[in-house]
Amino acid sequence: MTFKEITELVKLVAKSNLTEFKVRDGEFEIAIRTDKYSKTKTTQVVSSQQPMLPMAPPMPSSFPQPAAPTAPEPAPAAAAPKKEATKADDTSKYLEVLSPIVGTFYRSPSPDKPPYLKIGDDVAVGDTVCVVEAMKLFNEIESEVAGKVVKVLVEDAQPVEYNQVLFLVDPS
Repeated sequence: MTFKEITELVKLVAKSNLTEFKVRDGEFEIAIRTDKYSKTKTTQVVSSQQPMLPMAPPMPSSFPQPAAPTAPEPAPAAAAPKKEATKADDTSKYLEVLSPIVGTFYRSPSPDKPPYLKIGDDVAVGDTVCVVEAMKLFNEIESEVAGKVVKVLVEDAQPVEYNQVLFLVDPS
């Protein structure tokens, strides 16, 4: 590592909630400790072959610790799959409008305009249903299904994934 990289690393550790940071790459090793460091705290080893992710700050002792788990109750656990099965059956009759790209979902073309679709609206194949912003480009998303909108599954200005369900449409 160069001196500049080391100083940047020290600055990043100082700004974070970390108390100690160690890295080893071959023969090179560096350890950085902040003024919050205490020898009683446990250390976490990060392999240099895995990507480094920020660690959550340690919880102060003033927060209540979670209680030890008790024996699981079988009745609610057995009832949960039935509820999920009925939900799956309810939505299985609907067609899905999927996001063809990753980006930010918007229901209307601009903040001062009404949304393209509301629950209860009819939609035809080729109708614009929403806008997904990707890399500063606003892409109009067209429906590939026809029917009546029964549910909007994404909030306005929420990030969406590729093939994420945006709307449920009743084809009947």
